[in-house]
Amino acid sequence: MKCQKCSKPATFHITDIERGKPREYHFCEEHAHQHLRPPEGNDEAPPISDLAKKLIAGGPGGSREATSADKQVCPNCQISFLDFRNSGRLGCPYDYEVFRDELMPLLENIHDETRHSGKVPRRAPRNTQQQTTLIQLRNDLKRAVAAEDYETAARVRDKIRAIEQEQGR
Repeated sequence: MKCQKCSKPATFHITDIERGKPREYHFCEEHAHQHLRPPEGNDEAPPISDLAKKLIAGGPGGSREATSADKQVCPNCQISFLDFRNSGRLGCPYDYEVFRDELMPLLENIHDETRHSGKVPRRAPRNTQQQTTLIQLRNDLKRAVAAEDYETAARVRDKIRAIEQEQGR
């Protein structure tokens, strides 16, 4: 897409609300800077790209401080809360317990509720403790195979099979 004022590529897409209706503008950096410049014409303003980078990075300072919650790690699947924040995916059902304090406000914000109300897949595990144990055993199996400890890997594999047969798989 090209800039609305020249033939350069539009790298900034700005939406202004004018008289209650949104209006979109597509500008190159130079024209975006002109469009967003304060009325007094302060020429010493930072480049628009720097402002956009700061907004994306998380606020006026440009970088978000790592919190103690970001460093928290699930003992079961080894995912950190920072990994969850970056990917948007949890590693195992146990993460809901480990990251409970951080997830509850997030879930309330998104879903207006913190309890599931709806259908559950038929194949869903009936016992969450067994599911947690399975995840932990699968991680142990991966570690044992990576360490080439095949005797331990065989014992862990047998435990996994026993639990899966007990669940009816």
